[in-house]
Amino acid sequence: MQYNASLQLFGIDEFSVPNWIVLSPVFCLLNSMIQLVKSELISAQRNFFRSGVTFDVNFRIEQLQKLIALITSYEPAIYQALKADLNKPEAEAYTGEISILRREINYAIKNLKTWIKPQSKPLNWVLKPGSAKVYPEPLGVVLIIGAWNYPIQLCLLPLVGAIAAGNCAIIKPSEIAPASSQLLVELINQNFASEYVHVVPGDANTCQALLACPFDHIFFTGSPKIGKIVMAAAAQHLTSVTLELGGKNPCIVDKNVDIDVTSRRIIWGKFYNCGQSCVAPDYLLVHSQVKLQLINAMQTNLRQFYGDNPALSSDYARIINQSNYQRLINLLSGKIIFGGETHGEDLYIAPTLIDDVNWDDTVMKEEIFGPILPIITYTDIHQVIRKINSRPKPLALYIFSRDRNLQRQILRSTSSGTVAINDTVKQYTVESLPFGGVGSSGIGKYHGKANFDTFSHYKSILQKPFLFDVSLAYPPYADKLPWLRRLLG
Repeated sequence: MQYNASLQLFGIDEFSVPNWIVLSPVFCLLNSMIQLVKSELISAQRNFFRSGVTFDVNFRIEQLQKLIALITSYEPAIYQALKADLNKPEAEAYTGEISILRREINYAIKNLKTWIKPQSKPLNWVLKPGSAKVYPEPLGVVLIIGAWNYPIQLCLLPLVGAIAAGNCAIIKPSEIAPASSQLLVELINQNFASEYVHVVPGDANTCQALLACPFDHIFFTGSPKIGKIVMAAAAQHLTSVTLELGGKNPCIVDKNVDIDVTSRRIIWGKFYNCGQSCVAPDYLLVHSQVKLQLINAMQTNLRQFYGDNPALSSDYARIINQSNYQRLINLLSGKIIFGGETHGEDLYIAPTLIDDVNWDDTVMKEEIFGPILPIITYTDIHQVIRKINSRPKPLALYIFSRDRNLQRQILRSTSSGTVAINDTVKQYTVESLPFGGVGSSGIGKYHGKANFDTFSHYKSILQKPFLFDVSLAYPPYADKLPWLRRLLG
């Protein structure tokens, strides 16, 4: 069943409303109609959820198997869509989107029958005989709002958790990646019943209309700025949220490292997807004793990875759109020691290294989210820790060092959503590790069991037999209090 009938009566596509009529009385009427359509869809999903079909573990596994089969059959189309939106290389499309999804789905299928089992809990002897258990149950109808930088994966990965936990889901993909958004419409809406899982494309107005509706959970991936808007909208219905945001991820390079390996792993993690990754190293903190060696190695690795002219490399992506391109252009200042070239018509910004950066420079104000790597020199790790702690908590923190004591010192003294030691980005790909931010970098976690947990409510249940009903607990209390104190402590 499709839910755009109300608009189609007027010959109108709800997702092609021109921007110039946004403030007109006609648009106000249309927006009300859009909200009605969304409400009808949510109502249909709520009715399907209440039917109990999604509670069956075999049904959930069948839907996960269907999803992984669809990802496989749509793989060529996924490559084409990501190429159109981001000029994403096929290898990065596979490793950063398809492979992660396959592993997540297979992990859920393998473990789901264990995850759904009730967990027995210890029971105070005073309450015996009886049992205490925790039962995971689905939340209901959930909203998933995806992001444009990994437009397929960031919509479907949380969907895996939603399906595994037994929910119905509405997905709002990012309109900034239009080819991927349209592909998701086809992949999901042509293969799943709309009252179970449905993709709703559209712009910010569509997202606002969805957020005005009551959901049982909202999962959002994007910027902290929009995350605050989502959280405020969710608060109107007291809806729980998961916010996967971002931040300025520091990368610390100690003097005791393997320079070549360190360089390759930093360059790969930073310039993968043209730097448009929430877990990419945002800035580099390198010890003065190894700085020149590391810079030389990074320049060598950049040429090895992308050639003398990265604009001609088939392995280098592009900036998503003109506004992000212009934002990044404004950060290209200071001592540029590699890259810096730009082609506006191609949305190309070369992999760029900026040396001798100060903490107060413009490039250090906000998350870069692009192919620009500022380099700060340090000698005192205590000062580095103080500077990191004076800023909002990052989504990721990277430490390169052979010194276990230094590793422990940094881990004890800082707070971040995730950490990788002697590598970058790959902590995101470990399905057994919960992934998420802390503070301004996010609320909640997902991946693997945490993905199932995010979309589940853990119901606590105490069960007692009718036998052994002790009257000591009931009024009149009279002289019972001394006994209660002895028994209960």
